[in-house]
Amino acid sequence: MTRRTVTDAESRLASRAWWDHDADDYQAEHGLFLGDVDFVWCPEGLRESDARLLGDVRGRRVLELGCGAAAVARWLVGQGADVVATDLSAGMLRHAATAADRSGVRVPLVQSDAMALPFRDASFDIVCTAFGAVPFVADSEAVMREVHRVLRPGGRWAFSVTHPMRWIFLDDPGEGGLTAVHSYFDRRPYVEQDGAGVPTYVEQHRTVGDRIRELVAAGFVVRDLVEPEWPAGHEGVWGQWSPLRGRLFPGTAIFVSDKPAA
Repeated sequence: MTRRTVTDAESRLASRAWWDHDADDYQAEHGLFLGDVDFVWCPEGLRESDARLLGDVRGRRVLELGCGAAAVARWLVGQGADVVATDLSAGMLRHAATAADRSGVRVPLVQSDAMALPFRDASFDIVCTAFGAVPFVADSEAVMREVHRVLRPGGRWAFSVTHPMRWIFLDDPGEGGLTAVHSYFDRRPYVEQDGAGVPTYVEQHRTVGDRIRELVAAGFVVRDLVEPEWPAGHEGVWGQWSPLRGRLFPGTAIFVSDKPAA
């Protein structure tokens, strides 16, 4: 593992291959926490049913990017929304189809790249993702522009990512993850690679300011930046998320923005 620059093509290929290969293990480890029909924004356990960051979704046309097993999309259907779910990974979409059979709640599933969405302009009222797409693309500005394109005027765009502050620290849920070792301003992605140096996993870092500028440059108005606190009684560990770290500094950032009406 290292921190180094990668091309957009390298990032895309690595993400598709990684999530296809890791889909089974990911669902085995996190599927119970995420549920089959639920909208969990982050490892802290913040749910859309409590946060209501999307507002009233009844009768709204909603696009979920980077849907994974599409638990979010199925929850939105239960709230009265008309939903489409997309993911780059066929492996993840296979789990989405299996969970649809298991739950009896079905949504259209589309395999697509978040930087080239196969939808007409102004097709959706809401676009959302919980840790999907945005952290895994080299050109996240292009994702913001695509989301803006497919949103109707007045539409909402909300996404959660690892809190940029976390990039200062090692991915360690214990005491080793409490010491700052990296520069917050080092935008080079975290890269895992094979013996030939080919990236196999890529996750991108942007500062809070970078994210705000991306949104504004794409034409959005930022409405909120939510930093969920670690809830009392939550003793679960998810990768580098843990009660120890969560009670000291934020692990997730949720950006909420709107496309201006008219």
